[in-house]
Amino acid sequence: MGLKFRLTLMNFFQFFIWGAWLITIANYWFGTKGWGSVEFGAIFLTLGIASLFMPTLTGIIADRWLNAERLYALLHLVSGAAIFTFPMIDSPDTFFWVMLLAMCFYMPTIALTNTIAYNALKSANLDVVKSFPPIRVFGTVGFIAAMWFTNLTGNKADENMFYISAVASLVLAIYSLTLPKCPPQPKMEGKSSFAQLFGLEAFKLFANYKMAIFFIFSMLLGASLQLTNMYGDRYLDEFKHVAEYADSFVVKYSTIIMSISQISETLFILTIPFFLKKFGIKNVMILSMVAWVLRFGLFAFGDPGTGLWMIIVSCIVYGMAFDFFNISGSLFVELQTDTKIRASAQGLFMMMTNGFGTMIGAYGSGVIIAKYFTDAANQLIWKDIWISFAAYSLVVVILFAILFRHKHNPKEIENFSH
Repeated sequence: MGLKFRLTLMNFFQFFIWGAWLITIANYWFGTKGWGSVEFGAIFLTLGIASLFMPTLTGIIADRWLNAERLYALLHLVSGAAIFTFPMIDSPDTFFWVMLLAMCFYMPTIALTNTIAYNALKSANLDVVKSFPPIRVFGTVGFIAAMWFTNLTGNKADENMFYISAVASLVLAIYSLTLPKCPPQPKMEGKSSFAQLFGLEAFKLFANYKMAIFFIFSMLLGASLQLTNMYGDRYLDEFKHVAEYADSFVVKYSTIIMSISQISETLFILTIPFFLKKFGIKNVMILSMVAWVLRFGLFAFGDPGTGLWMIIVSCIVYGMAFDFFNISGSLFVELQTDTKIRASAQGLFMMMTNGFGTMIGAYGSGVIIAKYFTDAANQLIWKDIWISFAAYSLVVVILFAILFRHKHNPKEIENFSH
């Protein structure tokens, strides 16, 4: 097999593992187990907690002591074993701790996937900027394939979704041992400070007004990133309780409908260079935030009947909402920070979005939904939930447009792309 195909297969399974349960776990949690909203919010909190420290720790291990592909195999083996035990758990509290264990070993593999791919492409004297994006796109394809497989096999609300994920983890763990070697980096001369070792130097960026505002809003918008992953599939599935929609395509294949969001991601990635050069990073990020308002607002008023177009459009704008924020934000960090701390700054960006942002969105939404948007019959008031999420996103975009100051320089983007 060619190198690019081997790396493509790695990316496919990396996100197949996640896609097998991330979008559909709400159906299992509420429908099959009958557990509550607050506890469910805590489950997605584990993604944020794991993202705060585990990528940094595993990065240090890969840089200093152990081949990245071997560490990658070990992490998938342990996370897969933890996921395999999910169906055996009968307590939401126990589920939280086992999920936290699984995410502590899974979340770092996302960064290691890139590390292994970059190293292999460079070792083969290939252009990383040109070669990597088509490889990475198949990660999203893997996520979509897992969603479709889980739905079409009738497992979107039962424990089999976890077994599918666990088996894929085992397959990837074994396969990763065949990947090109990615050995630790040569030891640097002299001693590294504690701040250098743990990437804490990047925190000095908070002394810069523009960067401080950027990171704060990264956290606030990061709170939105997992909300439709948490609740979207369950929202569509619950239309089965409405007689006229009970047998609709949306109810039967809710996960496939949700996968339009991921398909949209693969398309919007291709438009980012044009939008960045034409409108600048600030305006691209504002477009992302406006897209989040539309994502939630259209869900609020959509239905499987005459409002189906709203659900479809909501899924389509997700690609802009997710990609324009993550990729343009990462590029902004790359352009605005010193080369000595760029890796640490990217880690800080991930910490604010996938770490603190996800924690705020996951746990906060669980508490708010349980307190304000659950009726006397313990049913969720979906329209009000989505409207509240849209209102939150609207406030964020207005404040960002006012407070974030950045002048667009097309040449800066053009020089970076070359």
